[in-house]
Amino acid sequence: MAGASITRRTLLVRVALALLLALPAAVARAGGFELPAVAAMAVFGIGVLAAAILLMWAAETARADMSGALAIAVLALIAVLPEYAVDLYYAYAAGTKPQYTAYAAANMTGANRLLVGVGWALVVLAFALAVRRASGRTGGGRGRHAARGTGRRDVRLTPLHRVELGFLALASVLGFIPALTGEIGWYISVVLIALYVLYIVRISRHRRQDVEELAGVPARLAALPKPRRRAVTWAGFALGAIAVFVSAEPFANALVDGGTSLGIDEFLLVQWLAPFASEAPELLVAAMFAWRLRDSDAIGTLLSSKVNQWTLLIGTLPLAYRIGGGGWSLPLDSRQTEEVLLTAAQTVLGLALLIDLVFKRWEAAVLFVLFAVQFVLPSEMARLIISGVYLAIGFSVLIARYRDVGTAMSTVVRPR
Repeated sequence: MAGASITRRTLLVRVALALLLALPAAVARAGGFELPAVAAMAVFGIGVLAAAILLMWAAETARADMSGALAIAVLALIAVLPEYAVDLYYAYAAGTKPQYTAYAAANMTGANRLLVGVGWALVVLAFALAVRRASGRTGGGRGRHAARGTGRRDVRLTPLHRVELGFLALASVLGFIPALTGEIGWYISVVLIALYVLYIVRISRHRRQDVEELAGVPARLAALPKPRRRAVTWAGFALGAIAVFVSAEPFANALVDGGTSLGIDEFLLVQWLAPFASEAPELLVAAMFAWRLRDSDAIGTLLSSKVNQWTLLIGTLPLAYRIGGGGWSLPLDSRQTEEVLLTAAQTVLGLALLIDLVFKRWEAAVLFVLFAVQFVLPSEMARLIISGVYLAIGFSVLIARYRDVGTAMSTVVRPR
């Protein structure tokens, strides 16, 4: 399972850099320093990024002691814990600060749309460049897969990924309920959390025959003797968790205050900057897998992240809101209702494009272009029109691929 490793010196340098990134946030929090809003946004944002890096390294190293598709699901969940921490804080604070309600929904929708619109497309781009690089080395082939006689250039998933696709199909339907009711209700929360638990149970029964090799820091750590490896893994989890605890709350508040100081809509900072900081390491790891021609592992990791964010993350927001002093359901204003609708519609199209287990370049381009258009046309009418485009294309493709939909759903209702 260990692949391209690094030297001991490089390992120490990289770990030291990650810890140094987290140090200013820890010092500022421990010393009780009141930083200006913009400075706090930078310091604690870098702290969130460092936490994500440490957790990612620990989670990947832990896979040396795990096997099966469950490992992918665990990795995907751990990798986005910083995103959960920030979003759940917004929902918790909304219990006493009603203005934070919109931020909780904004952060959740931004994280989901960034993952699909940018993350999935990034995998295809990295894989395409890797194929071209391999073609140059082999003198006329089309990469590793072409060398095997397949001539394949598109990203592919394995049949085992139908489990994720089946559960994402169910979650896609449930995702429209908050947009229709104007709230993320406790009832949908219960269903979504139960759906995620069932997903974990299903995925734990599968064994992957082709486990990706590790690279970089995780590869070096995975080569350690088992007792030392496990000790280092738990230390990484602990340091990452501490960094999350130290940075998440002040970063979330700094985004709101920093938007006011900079004259930028704080809603946009909450929706896009926070998810980018927390999910950047995961996107880079997926791109690395694709660059190493592990396309199934790359897109599979992000697909699993999408499942947990569109089920568990949404489901826990009302719970955090209630614990913070709010009601049992997290209310959505008109803007947030539109954002949830847009995100749910994007989810339908993403599902449709992956349901046949082949992710083509033009499909990735469609997802990225539709994601980018919302920044050029940010009006309410534009969000509704883009949602309609997502749904029109998505349902058309799903109807054409109805057999693949049925096969994916069979993994949920009739697991083998």
